[in-house]
Amino acid sequence: MRIEIFNSVQSFRKFVWGVLLYNILVILWGAFVRATGSGAGCGAHWPLCNGEVIPRAPAVETLIEFTHRLSSGLVVLLMIILVASAFRLFPKGHVVRKSVIAAGIFTIIESLIGAVLVLNELTGQNDSIHRAIVMMVHLINTFLLVASILLTARWSSDESPVQINFNRGGWGILIGIGLAGMIILGASGAVTALGDTLYPSSSLVEGFQQDFDPTANILIRLRIFHPAIAAFVGVYTIGVSLSIRRKFPFQSIQHSTTVLSAVYALQLLLGVINVILLAPVWMQILHLLVTNLIWLAWLWLAESFFSGRFALQSRSDHPVHQSISQPLA
Repeated sequence: MRIEIFNSVQSFRKFVWGVLLYNILVILWGAFVRATGSGAGCGAHWPLCNGEVIPRAPAVETLIEFTHRLSSGLVVLLMIILVASAFRLFPKGHVVRKSVIAAGIFTIIESLIGAVLVLNELTGQNDSIHRAIVMMVHLINTFLLVASILLTARWSSDESPVQINFNRGGWGILIGIGLAGMIILGASGAVTALGDTLYPSSSLVEGFQQDFDPTANILIRLRIFHPAIAAFVGVYTIGVSLSIRRKFPFQSIQHSTTVLSAVYALQLLLGVINVILLAPVWMQILHLLVTNLIWLAWLWLAESFFSGRFALQSRSDHPVHQSISQPLA
């Protein structure tokens, strides 16, 4: 049976952006599940919830976790529609087919990681290093899933297939380092958020004492690394953005780098507030939302460079054409 939902690329494009937005919401709800300690709400059962398809008289934690499972299940359905529609609308070998296949694979991996967390009881108050590792892998896969959906949306907007070229000289290397830095930062943030959830502090002083206590749980002692990584990646992000703005004074580049720098500056401020307020649930979710926005901004900039989009736009944006493959000055 063939799924035929969209009859035009325009409808498909709108659907992809909708899927991206929905995935961000599911990610945030997943953070709420973790922050409220509701991950064990369905027990060590998957895909069933406490051995039932629909839990009867569920507790609050069960309701929160079950809602997350339902929303995640809808992601799988949306991805099936997305893949089927892409193969129907775009010819063999088209880059959209490749990006949507990647999105489908990362969606499957996302579901399997969720199953691993539940079946191995790496939820609730579990404070093992194994849970921390799986949480980091979970975050990295989520980043890759979001990236695949964004690229699908971008590439489906082009009338002709995009040709990706990673040979963009030193600028391409700088952008690649920025993307890698964001992945490392996100992974460290996942561990920090887990530590804040399992070992909340009653004051800033107590929190700092826990961070440097050699007898404290490893999740607490790892928290100190996240602010340092965030500061380093922040300086790097803003520095690279300013360098690109000076080297390529085109309107499209100006907009992309301005958004990236501004959102990261906002994130640094939110990070400080999060520490001062002792990481309340609502702030953790807001912090994660902005993290995803930074990731999307980095991806937007990277895709524009590696696809040569800025080079094409520069002919109309600026009277003097400059190649984005030129070496660093």
